[in-house]
Amino acid sequence: MTDTAIKNSHIMAEPLHVPLDRTFSVAPMMDWTTRDYRAFARMLTRRALLYTEMVTTGAILYGSPRERFLGYDAVEHPLALQLGGSDAGELAECAAIAEAWGYDEVNLNVGCPSDRVQNNLIGACLMAYPEKVAAAVKAMQAATSIPVTVKCRIGIDDQDEDTDLERFITTVADAGCEIFTVHARKAWLEGLSPKQNRDVPPLNYARVHRLKARHPALHIGINGGLKTLDDCATELDQVDSVMVGREAYQNPWLLADVDRRLYGAANPVTERMQAALAFRPYIEQRLASGAKLNHITRHALGLFQGCPGGRQFRRHLSENAHREGAGLSVYDDALGRVKTPAAA
Repeated sequence: MTDTAIKNSHIMAEPLHVPLDRTFSVAPMMDWTTRDYRAFARMLTRRALLYTEMVTTGAILYGSPRERFLGYDAVEHPLALQLGGSDAGELAECAAIAEAWGYDEVNLNVGCPSDRVQNNLIGACLMAYPEKVAAAVKAMQAATSIPVTVKCRIGIDDQDEDTDLERFITTVADAGCEIFTVHARKAWLEGLSPKQNRDVPPLNYARVHRLKARHPALHIGINGGLKTLDDCATELDQVDSVMVGREAYQNPWLLADVDRRLYGAANPVTERMQAALAFRPYIEQRLASGAKLNHITRHALGLFQGCPGGRQFRRHLSENAHREGAGLSVYDDALGRVKTPAAA
């Protein structure tokens, strides 16, 4: 990378007071939507709502230091904290903590299918206990002034998709929740792994569309299987918001046109190298605070997907960023392997 390019890398965005508009959001994903990924995503979109990984109430209330679970950079706003838990009192306490830490929204996870969280009555298994979720939402709303939202599935196991989802949504809405994001797949709590639960149960967008038609006053968002902004725009004709997960992570350049396409605003960057350079000051700042280079840059590996030199960029970071003492020069060397249009 040239000295001129490095000097121009100061274009990292300053925090903006962007209003919370959940038209498009990036789904909470364990081990993926870390603070470093979210800061990187902000180089590509200012408007999208970003979510943390699911954080359990136990981690927040009893873990130490709290910064490990709740820390973020100001550039990440608008930002939602996703909570995992089922005890109304603990969830209420964590909702209040979320507000004190400056989060813009607190979201209750009613969609994760893993065995580990099921054993603690967390995630998708809560769809079988709508009254418990309603009590939790009511307690959380009483403890905070920021929005309390729910992310759920269209059903679990042998539940009737329409009848049982209708009962769940109605019960929780009656407790005061007005905003739901629905993953348009069932979760099978036995017999499928969490990974299989993201692919094997068939998508049923029509079920979510019917839910929205039945509850026009509620905000109903859709999640699951969306891969393009065209897909998102189509869904927004039927529902209030869209949430994209794996595609936004593995192909992050998807985010670079979100602001223009879905918000009618200017995109923050127009070229991939511009985004990579904008991320550079953040990397430098995090390294200075003791973070490891590979923990930061692993989230940017897909930025140059399909571009000349993109594979070399990814390989160089994969092979060198984890080494002891790896610093910003490793990132710069990786960028030097990318052929920009002028150099191609």
